[in-house]
Amino acid sequence: MDLSFTPEETAFRERMRDFFTTQIPASIRDQVKKGEHVPRADQVTAQRILNAHGLAVPHWPVEWGGQGWSPVQLYIYQDEMQQACVPPPLGFNANMVGPVIAQFGSEAHKQRFLPATANLDIWWCQGFSEPGAGSDLASLRTTAVRDGDEFVVNGQKTWTTLAQYADWIFCLVRTDPTAKKQAGISFLLIDMKTPGITVRPIVTIDGGREVNEVWFDDVRVPVGNLVGEENKGWDYAKFLLGNERTGIARVGVSKARIRRIKQLAALERIGDGVLMDEPHFREKVAAVEIELKALEMTQLRVVADERNRDKGKPNPASSILKLKGSELQQATTELLMDVVGPYVLPYDDHEEGSNQPPVGPDYAAEAAPTYFNWRKISIYGGSNEIQRNIVAKAILGF
Repeated sequence: MDLSFTPEETAFRERMRDFFTTQIPASIRDQVKKGEHVPRADQVTAQRILNAHGLAVPHWPVEWGGQGWSPVQLYIYQDEMQQACVPPPLGFNANMVGPVIAQFGSEAHKQRFLPATANLDIWWCQGFSEPGAGSDLASLRTTAVRDGDEFVVNGQKTWTTLAQYADWIFCLVRTDPTAKKQAGISFLLIDMKTPGITVRPIVTIDGGREVNEVWFDDVRVPVGNLVGEENKGWDYAKFLLGNERTGIARVGVSKARIRRIKQLAALERIGDGVLMDEPHFREKVAAVEIELKALEMTQLRVVADERNRDKGKPNPASSILKLKGSELQQATTELLMDVVGPYVLPYDDHEEGSNQPPVGPDYAAEAAPTYFNWRKISIYGGSNEIQRNIVAKAILGF
């Protein structure tokens, strides 16, 4: 299998690299590079620049903003975006609800939601997981009972990422409580301003407020907000989750972090030299780089294979990408913790009466929060345990 790029693909890479490094403000890209939280306003700014140049949703149907690119071009686009530390288009919009609406939504849904979703005029959040219905999502209990031209929704969603920013939420709800698990679930679009919706933050171990609980108390939703057919929502959810796993290996993200780790390690003094010259640390960096190169080659093989695969059947090798990609992303956060050393201890610059400056370099502050936050990567998009089962069955034949 030839994994080299054609001259046309190489030229395409150069165009993408030039665009990402010149058109997206450096102040925004620096936030990503340093592992800082990208504020809502900057996320919107970046995505609208991308959308204005046709680069927010290139994988969508052409009539709704897509570019009709090959799998190789999409790979290059994503890799260069990640290496340039550009905030990617909001995943809930670009990779989740947008493709679902484009594939299964009515023409009215497409006209109403797709342009606004691509341009981040609507910020979506995902209402799937519930207490007791995470890995076993089909056990969800949030109900939507038909009442004339409306559904009345009651229940709770949890771990709802960035719900505090969201304008709309796409939800899996149980519309037929008598049906067997997956058979009674529907896919519903709900305006977050609807009376009866309560969002409560969940403070995570890194001190962030990225995830939330969302409560529905007699929330009335127009029947017209149902995507596709009633009780067919599980099929749409499987389609969505397939899109969520696209690019989840984030090879470009790990490449960018390795470069930053090397730069910072060259500044950290250790004895008479710097950390980057310490043999054990260099060995750890090299081990991650070797595995990252192997992962990149695997991803290129998957991308090359996409030219010939049935579009309706996901490549089981994507489970290897997710599994190893998440492990390497976590490994890079561990290396960054090694660089920062004791300066990783938290410092509260808002403590009452404190006028002492932080101890250590400014880049140390984000190391621990990033490390803790990225523990989740091995869980979302299908836990690594589930991916190992897929590999065992679909690839190894066990």
